[in-house]
Amino acid sequence: MKKISLRKAVFVLVMSLFYTLVAFLGLFNRIDKWIQDSILLRPQALTGDVVVIGIDDDSLERLGPYNTWDRNVMANALRALSSEPENMPSVVAIDTLYSGTTDPAADANLVSAVKALPRVITACAGEFGSDFVEDGKGSFSRQDHLVLGYEEPFADLQEVSTQGHINAMYDLDGVLRHALLYFDVNGVRVYSMAWEAASAFAEAYGQELVLPDTDKRGHYYLTYSALPGTYDDGWNIADLIDGKIPADYYAGKIVFIGPYSVGLQDEYFTTIDRARKMYGVEVQANAVEAFLRADYKYEMADWLQALVTFIVLAVLLTIFLKLKLTPSSIVAAVVCALTFGMSIVLFGQGIIVHPLWLPLGALGMYVVAIAVHYIRAYLERVRVTRTFERYVAPEIVGEILKEGVENLSLGGKNCDIAVLFVDVRGFTTMSERLTPEKVVYILNKYLTMASDCVEKNKGTLDKFVGDAMMAFWGAPLPQEDAVYNAVKTAVDIIEGAARVSDELKAEIGEELRVGVGVNYGPAIVGNMGAEKHMDYTAIGDTVNTAARLEANAPGGCIYVSRAVVDALGDRIVAESLGDTVKLKGKAEGFEVLKVVELK
Repeated sequence: MKKISLRKAVFVLVMSLFYTLVAFLGLFNRIDKWIQDSILLRPQALTGDVVVIGIDDDSLERLGPYNTWDRNVMANALRALSSEPENMPSVVAIDTLYSGTTDPAADANLVSAVKALPRVITACAGEFGSDFVEDGKGSFSRQDHLVLGYEEPFADLQEVSTQGHINAMYDLDGVLRHALLYFDVNGVRVYSMAWEAASAFAEAYGQELVLPDTDKRGHYYLTYSALPGTYDDGWNIADLIDGKIPADYYAGKIVFIGPYSVGLQDEYFTTIDRARKMYGVEVQANAVEAFLRADYKYEMADWLQALVTFIVLAVLLTIFLKLKLTPSSIVAAVVCALTFGMSIVLFGQGIIVHPLWLPLGALGMYVVAIAVHYIRAYLERVRVTRTFERYVAPEIVGEILKEGVENLSLGGKNCDIAVLFVDVRGFTTMSERLTPEKVVYILNKYLTMASDCVEKNKGTLDKFVGDAMMAFWGAPLPQEDAVYNAVKTAVDIIEGAARVSDELKAEIGEELRVGVGVNYGPAIVGNMGAEKHMDYTAIGDTVNTAARLEANAPGGCIYVSRAVVDALGDRIVAESLGDTVKLKGKAEGFEVLKVVELK
């Protein structure tokens, strides 16, 4: 039992660890992230503090191709926003780069327009890559996520505005899930345009924002509030310049101005809608919404989730291995629902977990347990078949398997059986005068005939002891007519022995005569012996009496007990010998009967 328990524990731990490692190494990451994005993340009501004025296809038609615009276009848009001092926006964020100088007059016009607004955020961008870095000891190591280049607004524009970077980086699955809060350039920390815009807005209204926690590279999980196109209210930069946008639309708000056209190639797949791309300016707007509401999600460490997964799956597999199919199915379904529901609840609390790890793991352990049960049943079936096919007819083996091996309890069970013993009369004398080869030949011919008779009548062949054979009926499965089958076998053996005797007389000049005894009553039937060496047999007084009946039966005769005759009723004709036959170990008055005819 200790060995079995140890093997089971090792199996449970190995299977749980295997699945946990597979999950931890990222095999399910793509579908796991898809579930996170598609099921957990939902659009939310917006604060209304952010508006987007896009550089869309209509404005490109009216103002000309974007590459022909000088900086006067943006200056004109900014002057329109400041045309009514009492209705100016609180913050303006320009999601386009203005690095280097171009036309001095246009540059000056843009700087002047920026000055007329209370707070303007202009764009900068870092160029990231890998390079070898010296550690100060003369050694070089390759490092990733290094800022290899930096692009910022021209000097005069820097002085009148606040810079915020507009870098956006896809996750490995091609979805913009994490935003870059900051990066460092020459010892200076550069925050994102969204954070700078939200900070300036909060400062204007006397509020204080909380920074989200980031990884070592400055990334954080971006909680999207709006679907692609949500910020498209129908206004564009051309409408702004033409004075068509009412001032109350943007008064006191954060205004983002940026590309809103496919041709400008500033769009991304996001977690809120993986089927449609979102323009970069709308990504910025979503980030501002998250900052203003402090709507941050934090991803639970993978190692911690792996540890929880390993423990839960080990417990589940242990349970599944003990339960039958129906309760296991219920437990598996409940656990899958609970663990998936828990991931939704945790997401609502701001904690992101892998929603697939535990439900899929629970389902996997359930399948493993079913496979183990199936293999166990198959091996048990093979064991039972191999064990009993040596003793009983194939159809009885089939019935045993249908009934289930639990009927074959170790140590045996008490049941009523009919027991038959048969022995050759004068076999010892015959063995002394014949060669060993002839003795074996006679014995095999006789025992083959006798065992065939037992099998034909659905009996269980117990054992051969020299020239004797023992068989019984009514076990391992109950039989409706066990006594009749036993006596019928006895009659068949007597008739078969006569035929074998005729054959032997013709072949080697020897005759064969057998005596048979049959009894019916209670006995202990089961696997008996040592764990490695056991026999399926029957023991008890019923068995001993059957042996005594056979020992006293003359050649060609069948002796039975009164219990046998009473069980068969008018189907048997028997001659009572009274107590003239003394059976060893039986009290005076035990009645012995001789079978005359079986109807």
